[in-house]
Amino acid sequence: MVRPRKRRRLCEYPGVLGFRPIGDSGESVELRFDEYEACRLIDTLHFTQEECARQMNVARSTVAAIYQSARAKIADALFYGKTLNFHGGDVELCKFHSECCGRCGQRDCAACGKCGKGKRLQ
Repeated sequence: MVRPRKRRRLCEYPGVLGFRPIGDSGESVELRFDEYEACRLIDTLHFTQEECARQMNVARSTVAAIYQSARAKIADALFYGKTLNFHGGDVELCKFHSECCGRCGQRDCAACGKCGKGKRLQ
């Protein structure tokens, strides 16, 4: 029997649901929300894979596989002029998503010290 797939935690859904190149080839690439989140955490917030895994509530090896898949899809879209769409995947929104600084996944921004907001959230 196959083990059930663990839901990946997101801080937020993407602000946009895709990108289309000028001179679109007519083809598209589907990037799952968990792949988007792994890229956001690692590439823009400079998380390590271990920190990303803790944030997404999965194993580090799972993050490595998600991230590798995402990078391959992004490269495919970029170099071959394909539309990039974001949707789907086994994900759940962080229960603190409306209160979180988006960096630490915690209610206590002062404790994490990573975002610079330094405020205690109730």
